[in-house]
Amino acid sequence: MNSDTDTSKTLGSSAPPADANAAAFARGTQHTPPDHFVQLLALADIRINGERPWDIQIYNTAFYKRILRDGSIGLAESYMDGWWGCEQLDEFFTRVLRARLNDRVGLLVKLKLALSAVAYQLLNFQSIKRAFHVGEAHYDIGNDLYRRMLDPRMMYSCGYWTKADNLADAQTDKLDLICRKLKLEPGMKLLDIGCGWGGMAAYAAEQYGVEVTGVTISREQHKLACEMVQGLPVDIRLQDYRSLTGHYDRIVSVGMFEHVGVKNYRTFFTKAAELLSDDGLFLLHTIGDEITTKAPEPYIHKYIFPNGKIPSRQEITRSSIDLLRLEDWHNFGPDYDRTLMAWADNINKAWEELPQYDERFQRLWRFYLYSCAGFFRSRQGQLWQLVFTKPSFHHEYRSVR
Repeated sequence: MNSDTDTSKTLGSSAPPADANAAAFARGTQHTPPDHFVQLLALADIRINGERPWDIQIYNTAFYKRILRDGSIGLAESYMDGWWGCEQLDEFFTRVLRARLNDRVGLLVKLKLALSAVAYQLLNFQSIKRAFHVGEAHYDIGNDLYRRMLDPRMMYSCGYWTKADNLADAQTDKLDLICRKLKLEPGMKLLDIGCGWGGMAAYAAEQYGVEVTGVTISREQHKLACEMVQGLPVDIRLQDYRSLTGHYDRIVSVGMFEHVGVKNYRTFFTKAAELLSDDGLFLLHTIGDEITTKAPEPYIHKYIFPNGKIPSRQEITRSSIDLLRLEDWHNFGPDYDRTLMAWADNINKAWEELPQYDERFQRLWRFYLYSCAGFFRSRQGQLWQLVFTKPSFHHEYRSVR
């Protein structure tokens, strides 16, 4: 991982046991918590050192000052350091977010967020020179981790759980839903922007007989994707989307738009319109937020997806208007909760097979997966699939579910 994502330190012998063994947790330290924290958490029906599985257990009373000073980063880092625990982290975060406690930050945290927003508005953190940063910091940390966490096709995006009762089927159903929405036919040329480990490209080529060009900014993804699509009419490239040329009958982008950045939204849609044939279809699959934020979530930005930001409805509409016609907008955000819980279950069973990832990293990863599950379960987070055509498209489009 990059230098800003320091996961090399271990917790040490004084840390509480891992949350994977939450049922065996000793209760937190006996102390009188500050009234402000008691009252704030009560809004989410959470108690400090309580008996319920979603109650927070405090092991280091310096936790309170750290949260007041650092906000969400302080919450994440103090968890990584073993200062607090919770038996059911996903439900803890769900309650925190439903009560919108994240909006009740102190003055110092608000100032830090404001400064971050100013920087994000002034600078392009997703410039071409920085395009490979997130690949190096997140996707290149180890294919072995992702192999054990994800489904056999290694899809690192929301599954579709309408009929499925397991992760593999949910991901296959998601891929088939995308292909049906794109109305793929044999011989078509499909562009996959942000192709990951090649699961989407391989499925479309195998099941629908199309030729696929996939691009990724992760060297580790590129290496493994090339292996996974051998023998198929699929070309996987280590390339930024902005340098693409040519024309394609269909374009798909799954779980990549979150890395584009607000300063590049218009560029992204302009490039998609440029690459799409006049009678083509473009499907965008992205996490979304009802609220337009000015900067990335600080903890996610620092430790998980550097420079990424979740787009809002307003930002997508404003950036695509006059370039592409919106034909369909499908929201199945609750399915991401189930997907994340399945990933967490997989990786929690596999840590013993991954000794290179120390306890601090495991706690970071646990915080990441369960906080994101809470984000979608609380309905603050959305998962959108949008289908676009060009203004020159004169046919009727009917979507599917």
